[in-house]
Amino acid sequence: MKNMVVRDDGSAELVAALGESASKTPFPPDVRQFRTYLSWAWWVGLAFFSVYPTTNWLASLRSSPFHVYVPAELEIPFVPQFVWGYLSMYVLFVMPPFFLHAAQLPVLGKQLIAGTLVSGLLFLLLPAELGFVRTVPADPPYAGIYAAMFGVDRPYNLIPSLHVVFSAAIALACADVARPAARAGLRCWLALIAVSTIFVHQHHVLDVTAAFVLVFLLRRRYEVTHA
Repeated sequence: MKNMVVRDDGSAELVAALGESASKTPFPPDVRQFRTYLSWAWWVGLAFFSVYPTTNWLASLRSSPFHVYVPAELEIPFVPQFVWGYLSMYVLFVMPPFFLHAAQLPVLGKQLIAGTLVSGLLFLLLPAELGFVRTVPADPPYAGIYAAMFGVDRPYNLIPSLHVVFSAAIALACADVARPAARAGLRCWLALIAVSTIFVHQHHVLDVTAAFVLVFLLRRRYEVTHA
């Protein structure tokens, strides 16, 4: 539906009537959204699996990695239950097509790729080593979960936390266009993920802080605007 707006000089233009449905993402997402999402997910995955394992391996070769934490941080308790918040990041990965239009998804994709590349460069320039002594809990199901997690993710590639970079970029992009209740929920979810990286002894405070700073800069460079 369109409204006619008449200017003072007598000229007229057609302006789309503002309605609640105009700015919403179609639900369920249409084919174009999923096609765009899968295309950019492929490129993001390529960037991640090219950069992250390589920089982790190179950092492991360094004889004197940096320690980017203060001694008091090592007193932070290990809380195995926070692994559920930590792993919930992977649920976030499927959220973008349910919140963002096809035209908005490439912007998020650029944020994630740029974030991966910048993080990879920082991993090379500032090879760090985790200060926490990794502990595999004795009780199931945490024993199997942590054994698998520690076996895949070596204790390098710390600053910035790419786990938080990905989570923050996705959660905040979705929150930008969400209803107030969903926006608050996404931000609380993001806070849980960020805190969990510390309580499962995968990252230090500076790693998480640096990740949020990087995402702030990425969001200014690649802005997810309303459709």
